[in-house]
Amino acid sequence: MLPWLPPSPVQFPSVDEALRDPDGLLAAGGTLAPEWLLAAYRRGIFPWYSDDQPILWWSPDPRMVLFPNEIRVRRSLAKRLRNGGFTVTANRAFIDVTAACAAPREGQPGTWISDEMRTAYARLHAIGAAHSVEVWRDGKLVGGLYGVALGPVFFGESMFSRVADASKIALVRLASAMSAGGGRLIDCQMHTPHLASLGARDIARKTFIGYLEEWLGCPGEGDSSSHRWTPACWSFEPLAGPASDSD
Repeated sequence: MLPWLPPSPVQFPSVDEALRDPDGLLAAGGTLAPEWLLAAYRRGIFPWYSDDQPILWWSPDPRMVLFPNEIRVRRSLAKRLRNGGFTVTANRAFIDVTAACAAPREGQPGTWISDEMRTAYARLHAIGAAHSVEVWRDGKLVGGLYGVALGPVFFGESMFSRVADASKIALVRLASAMSAGGGRLIDCQMHTPHLASLGARDIARKTFIGYLEEWLGCPGEGDSSSHRWTPACWSFEPLAGPASDSD
């Protein structure tokens, strides 16, 4: 039976208790208050549910991650990065990025990013824990991503593109900024071919949790104050360093 979490105290089951089918489903209930979300991310857990469901918490095995220095940039993408007229920023339009990520997409009946979820991450953004990366062209927001940054780990939540490759540009720039600023890992949550094409790979959940324990320590339940990674160290200078593959 799936554990039901009361509104308090903030307490999760061990990720070892997550279901195999569906992979990673751990618990239901709790709230989306900052203390719940930050405690979840520190433990390798994230919320994912539809409007007609209770809050569901997940920790899949394996876990898809991207090590920033392993970002894969094909020649065509590298050319767009250099010559496409894009400007990349951090935290300039967080609310607009989450709204764009929540917008219905072709071939999909709806979105899991509900108003409740957007409000919850806006709260995290207000306390400096959630961040956005924006891609602009001709003064218009054309792509981006958002997620939660703790210590040297960025927990990616969603991305969007309004022009070709804009979300890829956001991810490449984030990886480059993290490499320069001491970031260690981008959590991509679940496997997708799109992310794999950019260099992300699956690792065992046990390995992922080990990284979090090493890099984030073992905070008390609901701790929201320490190990926060500030984008002050992010630099979106012209791309340099990541490997460039052929088309």
